[in-house]
Amino acid sequence: MRTRGRLAVGALVTALFGQLLAGTAVAAPAAETLSPGHIAWKPCASPSGQGTFECATLKVPVDWKRPRGATVDLALARHRATDPERRIGSLLINPGGPGGSGVDFAFSAPESFSPDLLARFDIVGFDPRGVGLSNPVKCDADRVKAQEALIYPDSASSFAALREANRALGESCRDLTGPLVDHMDTGSVVRDMEAIRAGLGERRISYYGVSYGTAIGQQYAERYPHRVRAMTLDSNMDHSLGRWGFQKTEAAAVEESYGQFADWCARTASCALHGRDTRALFDSLYKRADAGDLVLPGDPPQTVAPQDLQSAALSYMYDPASWFDFARLLTELDASAPAAARSLRTYGEPTEFPFYPVMCQDYDFGVSSYATLARFERELARRAPVTRFSPLGWTVQTGCQNWPTEVTNPQRRLRVDGTPPILMTNSRYDPATPHSWGANAARQIGREAVLLTYDGVGHGDYWLSPCARDAIDTYLLTLKTPRKGTHCPAVWPTGPSAQRQSPAGGLVNPLPDLLGTGTYGRTA
Repeated sequence: MRTRGRLAVGALVTALFGQLLAGTAVAAPAAETLSPGHIAWKPCASPSGQGTFECATLKVPVDWKRPRGATVDLALARHRATDPERRIGSLLINPGGPGGSGVDFAFSAPESFSPDLLARFDIVGFDPRGVGLSNPVKCDADRVKAQEALIYPDSASSFAALREANRALGESCRDLTGPLVDHMDTGSVVRDMEAIRAGLGERRISYYGVSYGTAIGQQYAERYPHRVRAMTLDSNMDHSLGRWGFQKTEAAAVEESYGQFADWCARTASCALHGRDTRALFDSLYKRADAGDLVLPGDPPQTVAPQDLQSAALSYMYDPASWFDFARLLTELDASAPAAARSLRTYGEPTEFPFYPVMCQDYDFGVSSYATLARFERELARRAPVTRFSPLGWTVQTGCQNWPTEVTNPQRRLRVDGTPPILMTNSRYDPATPHSWGANAARQIGREAVLLTYDGVGHGDYWLSPCARDAIDTYLLTLKTPRKGTHCPAVWPTGPSAQRQSPAGGLVNPLPDLLGTGTYGRTA
């Protein structure tokens, strides 16, 4: 979704999918053994009508420790290779989130991936458990709203209230979804992906994952190294980080990305803020919002909160193609123009809500008191004096306080051994998954990792950089990696362009439409 909105937490963490049809976990007969076999594909059509597709479902256990227990149906879609005689195999893809629909990602393939990849691979997308067509996690919308109102605590009492709201929200997710909510961790998704590989009949798979999709890929390579033919991890997560390491790198990423925007405005005459101190402007707007003095006219008038500004800054850093719009928005906010209210509008009620059920089982971010959060906030503001902190990173931490499910897949260093070379890419100024995360994950993987750096701003290098896209295509097709330490030059916007149009060979960037706000795939 390209429209920028006020990033209340319901919007901030909810992936906005296309079709969201719920399936129900059912109990398998006690004597049945789960034996992933041939997947029964049937012809299906993409929403755009482009490409030749097949769709299917695959049963997997809700709890992989109990393979004969309840199951969940995973939804799959594949775009068949357009040159079947030269077909290499299956390329599994995931767009991030957590909460992004891999089925819709596959449906976007004719517009979003290069003709060479479309020719040589069956491109296979799957909705991870709890997402989209794979028994989507559902939570009480009123509980979501209650959490929204408390997600930025400013006192010990509001922190205590947030903890209660988080627990109530998580319990509502369990009540409305069932036992699947307790098994949303990435480790379970990795086991699901291996079942898909077996069901496809492939001895080894190729994989492209972006953003949170890199966490799936990293942990798949760790658990099943000999099942990997090729793996590209674009805009990497770092699952080794503790509470403070996570916060400081996220804050630095937004601050540095905004700094690149400010520098671009200074040298770009067509930027609406050209000739102004863009850093000072944001600081001024933040202080006005913090004092309650940034009010936009309307019926009723809209008061802009500091977090609205931070969320907008994060959002617009995902793709520099949107920077002309962002500059106009800041100009309108400074003038308290009515048009700004349309760009900061509130989203509707979310009910599908997979983000926290995944993140709160993958990260142990519990803190003992509000004093710890307050200390973090002061230090982050010192390190990032313009943008203060990352609203995405901050709400991952605050939203998981007192979450009722167990942290079943806590942070740890990767231990990957025995895979082919893995191509990892990261933007130097990525607002959501910082370059330091990619570099650190590459160090953990070791000799198997080849890190390519895109020297620009944004998230999802395949659609930001022709150089990165060519390197990714070459590697997936031929297994030839670029040299370690390769850099791709930054691509800067030169004028307002068609929405979603990628600089990478005319392809369409699918991430804005696949993911909702504030996930590790896209803010909108």
